[in-house]
Amino acid sequence: MVDASLYAAFLVAAFALCITPGPDMMFIVAMGGRSGPTAGVMAAFGVACAMLVHAVAAVLGLSALFTHLPALYHVLRWAGAAYLLYLAVKAFRDRTPLAGAESGSATGPSRWRAFWQGAVTNLLNPKVILFNVAFLPQFVNPDLGHVPVQFLALGITIVVMGFCVDGTIGLLAGKLTSALRGSRRVARALNIFSGTVFTGLAVRLAAASPK
Repeated sequence: MVDASLYAAFLVAAFALCITPGPDMMFIVAMGGRSGPTAGVMAAFGVACAMLVHAVAAVLGLSALFTHLPALYHVLRWAGAAYLLYLAVKAFRDRTPLAGAESGSATGPSRWRAFWQGAVTNLLNPKVILFNVAFLPQFVNPDLGHVPVQFLALGITIVVMGFCVDGTIGLLAGKLTSALRGSRRVARALNIFSGTVFTGLAVRLAAASPK
């Protein structure tokens, strides 16, 4: 269903993209730093699920709406920036000790909160949608037919690869946090770090252009 040479080139390009620090990776590091290794992995899982949604949208042609409705791009962009600022405010105002201080991992609700925050943050980033439109078609061979299946195979591949990389990053960030637990000063510093990351991501998203 896919061109073997194109797929090999795609694997190299996708891996390079996955290991390059970007907004999703910074978000996952911040979540792991605040709530422990489990939350870091769950945030990565949320991002991966959102990426799968983007891939399916690209297959269905929904991403092409940005070409015809540029206002939709800006609506999503500002919604994503507002959500990140909301997370930043919560982090800056948080005065509680690090989550799961005794167990070294986030509690049940915190895990799923990290998952949904990762998913929503990625879903509200129109740059990810544009990425799928611009990047994936380069590795599709129309002569082989089954173009939607080729799109989906590439999308699933980068989702799995991205989760392996981001999940590892989230786990390591959480493990480092676990080693520093017990200090309110450290907890406060990590909350400030997370809030700063979220604010930076919000500004970056708000300033982004569809070009």
